[in-house]
Amino acid sequence: MKKTLSLFLLFIALLNCERDDICPEATPTTPHLIIRLYDISNQESNKNAFKIRIQGIGNSEVLENYNVVTTDSIVLPLKTDASVTEFSLHKDYEYDDNGTPGDTSDDIISGNEDIITITYATKKEYVSRACGYKTIFENVIVTQEDDGDNWIQLIQSVNDNLTVENENAAHYKIFH
Repeated sequence: MKKTLSLFLLFIALLNCERDDICPEATPTTPHLIIRLYDISNQESNKNAFKIRIQGIGNSEVLENYNVVTTDSIVLPLKTDASVTEFSLHKDYEYDDNGTPGDTSDDIISGNEDIITITYATKKEYVSRACGYKTIFENVIVTQEDDGDNWIQLIQSVNDNLTVENENAAHYKIFH
């Protein structure tokens, strides 16, 4: 009788188990802003930016995969808890510690830094119980500070939608 009762309780316990909720890797989550770089003199042609270094304003860390690289496209994460994200896009970046790695007061940084500001409204969208919510960015506008020596000549939206809800294609173009 004890054996039958034990099997019955085990059977009931197995019936009451919930399946594990795991968010599949292929499930779309909060998208990044994708920017393609183009030649200002031939606006149909992609153009690499050399020795580019990207860092979030107010962030001491360089954006992963953008520490002095050559690229013709940029993938930027946007803040989901704010309506503005700013980045430093430093082209032809070079750093010289002047032979004194412990003393930052004599360090020399060269290149051309442009600051871009991305403004937007956020909207939460339910994905699933396992994945939770993702953030959609609406009314996205990218502008730059004019410092008198901008390497970025023109910033243009790819379409009039100005919504970032997936990473299937570029959202903005930068001409340089």
